[in-house]
Amino acid sequence: MPSYYDIDDILMEEEPLSVVFQVGANAVGLLDPSSETNSVDKGAKVDLPFWLAHELYLRQAVSISVPACFSQRTRKEIQADAACVDLSFRCPYFYELGCKIVPLVGDKTIGSFVHYTFTSRYKEILSKSHSTHVSTGPKFLNRFTKEERQLFDAARSSMVAFKKWREGGSRLERASVLGRKRKTTIPLPPSATP
Repeated sequence: MPSYYDIDDILMEEEPLSVVFQVGANAVGLLDPSSETNSVDKGAKVDLPFWLAHELYLRQAVSISVPACFSQRTRKEIQADAACVDLSFRCPYFYELGCKIVPLVGDKTIGSFVHYTFTSRYKEILSKSHSTHVSTGPKFLNRFTKEERQLFDAARSSMVAFKKWREGGSRLERASVLGRKRKTTIPLPPSATP
């Protein structure tokens, strides 16, 4: 479920999808730039943002085509060498869009393709985050999707924190509760009062 205030969710929902209208629609001619009238004819191909395409799909007004970032050409490139493919150019929200598009298109292999892509690139992302210098990072960061950049940043900050700890950062500290001295009280025997 998208977060209302998350800018990445908002931007992902703006990714354009190619749809084919299954019904004619009046007073929406601005959706089809090639339309000379104020309506969209049945069978017209139009590019719409994901949020609108999804809503129209739920109303059975459009069918959604597989986005170009999940084409056979992209699949072959990723199978050849996943780490070298510029996914950010194809779709900055590749993984999230892939997960959301699976139930909407006829190609059910997109889910396994997205999984394969992530597992293929995961090791490379972590390796680069732990071994590259800060100044060399931007050279390959441009190929990462938004999700991969977040993973890269999290791995890099984790490694920095680990190095700081290993080099003598704060070790175990004594709890403040242990610093206080307790008063020991010896229980008095019950007094024998007549």
